[in-house]
Parts: sequence; C-alpha cells; structure tokens
Amino acid sequence: MGISLNASPPAVQMSLMAFLIAIGVCQLFYGPLSDIVGRKPPIYAGLIIFALGSIGCALAPNMDVLIGFRALQGVGACAGVVIPRAIVRDLYTGPEAARLMALLMLIVSISPILAPLAGSFIIGAFGWRAVFAVLALAALAGLLLAATQLIETRPVERRSDSTWRSAFSAYRLLLVDARFTGLSFVGAFGVAAFFIYIGGASFVFINHYELSPTLFSLCFGLNAASFFACSQATGRLTARFGLAFVLRVAVFGFAVATAILAVLMTLGVDSLALMVALLCAGYGFLGVVIPTAAVLALEHHGEIAGTASALLGSIQTVTGAAVMATAGQFTNGAPQPMVIGIAACAVAAFLVTQIALRPVRPANAR
Repeated sequence: MGISLNASPPAVQMSLMAFLIAIGVCQLFYGPLSDIVGRKPPIYAGLIIFALGSIGCALAPNMDVLIGFRALQGVGACAGVVIPRAIVRDLYTGPEAARLMALLMLIVSISPILAPLAGSFIIGAFGWRAVFAVLALAALAGLLLAATQLIETRPVERRSDSTWRSAFSAYRLLLVDARFTGLSFVGAFGVAAFFIYIGGASFVFINHYELSPTLFSLCFGLNAASFFACSQATGRLTARFGLAFVLRVAVFGFAVATAILAVLMTLGVDSLALMVALLCAGYGFLGVVIPTAAVLALEHHGEIAGTASALLGSIQTVTGAAVMATAGQFTNGAPQPMVIGIAACAVAAFLVTQIALRPVRPANAR
C-alpha cells in the first residue's frame, strides 16, 4: 500500500489509527441515537457508511484520501460495535446475557485469526485495493441480513423519554457511577492486553523465535482460540456461580498466569513453549472476563442500554489503542516488553475489579 501510494510507513500506520480513533469517538453518537430512534435504523446507516468508506478506500488516489475514507469506515463500523451489546441488554440480563455476550466475543475474536489469512490471499491474488472492495460487499451482505433477520428490540414506547439532552445527562451519570466505569475499565484493560499481543506477536514469534509464517499462525491462533473457546463457557459458569464470583475468579487467573510469565521472562527464562502455554491460560481466563464485565456494567442501565453500551465501548477502544501505542514504544523484538505489557494490563484489571465489585455500604451504616 505504501509503495502504491508513495507513502511512508508512519502514514500507512496513520490510516489504521484514523479508523480506530473514529470508532472510539463515534460510538458516543450511535448509542444515544439507537435509544432515540430504535436499534435498526442506526445499523442500516452504519453499514451504508462503512460500505461507502470501503469503496472510497479502494479507489483512493493517495494516502491523504485513504486516511479520510478509513476514518469514514470507522464512523460506519461503530454501529456494529455498539448496537449488538444494546440489543443483548434489551432482551436479557444475567447468565443468558453473559452467554450471548460471549457469543458476540466469539465472532469478534475469530477475526484476528481469519482476517490476516483471508487478507493475504486477496492481496496476493488481486492487490490491496480488492480487500476494501470485499469489505464493501460484506457490509452490503450485513445490510441485507439486518433488514431480513434482525428484529427491533427498542419499541416505540421505550423511546419516548430518550432525547439527546437526556443522553448527555446519562453520560454524566454513567461517568460518576463507580461500578459502571470500573467494570468498563476492567474490560478495557482486557482489550488492551489483547491489542498488545496482536501488535507484538509477529515480532516475537517470527523475529525472536524464528518461526515460519505457518508456525507463527499456529501459535497465534492457539492463544486466540483459547480466548474464544473459554468465552463460550461464560453462560454456564455464571448461571451456576453468579456473575460477580466468576469475574473475580477469571480476572485473578488472568493476572496470575500473565504475571508468572512476565516474572519468569524477566529473570531470563526464554522458552517459547512456556510463553505459549501461559498465554493460552491467561487469554482463556480473559475470554470469560470481557463478556462478564460487560454484562455487569450494563446490568442496571436497561433504559439507556444504547448510551451505556456506547460509553463502555468507547472507553474500551480508546484505552486499548492508547495502551497499544504506549507499549509499542518499548517494542524491541524480544518477548519481555510484550509479556510485561500484557501482565501490567491483567494486574490493572484485577485491581480495578476489586474496587468496582466492593459491597456498597448502606448510607446509615457506621
């Protein structure tokens, strides 16, 4: 892409950052909009905008135009990030909501495994512009499915009290709600840990351990597979043990597995097998942490589910991107910076969980 558009690597990287920034910011618009007009119209709008942005990227004559259309893509992609969580909250709470949230996570977490393989095949056969053409077609397919298969879960009578003014008031209330913000940051640090892995894994596995692309794909896929496989047990676990207990145990396991790995690597134990094993364990726990934290965060905000989902998603995306950018400053090809960054996020998630799930003392308690 850089060669084709005569652009530097930082400029190419900026196209990705424009996409992520647009997603992080514009979620705050889609959530209230879905509370005001219903869930389906914003999904239609988002998919159409995403398709137009993809077409613009495919036809971009230079990097500046590409960056602009990548940002437009992000504006459209927000709908698919925010509204599904709100739909789950419209329909369910408790363990069933956790099960469906985990199913959403399954679909999201498969993409880091399949996207590089599919993208490399398309680029090899048709060039990089064809990737954006395929994304436009995927958006149109999603639009057709939304129109024919998705029901409206926000009935008209529930929209009557929703306005832009009430949405901004809701944002203020959510931001001072320690439980909501705390649980949002639990998920945010979990997402950040996954972002660090995505950003650093290729350098560590290929450059440091000298794995072939095939073996790298296998190691990378094992950790991602652990993440989404364990996430599918969330519904059963929370039904049996309760949401809060499952979150406490899972985030503790996530922190312990990754902290042990970071300590051993720092002490000089440089073992590929050890790293893969402990990351598999850690990301397995993370697969339970993220959907459980999201359900608990949205549990008491059913009337403003779209707005709450938007703020939760924005916190997660912005935090993840910021942490990934910070961790990238320390990347040197060795495994230590990557695993230390992952462990720091896991420990932060554990500490925030203890604060967010503290029992609330009655006002008249001494």
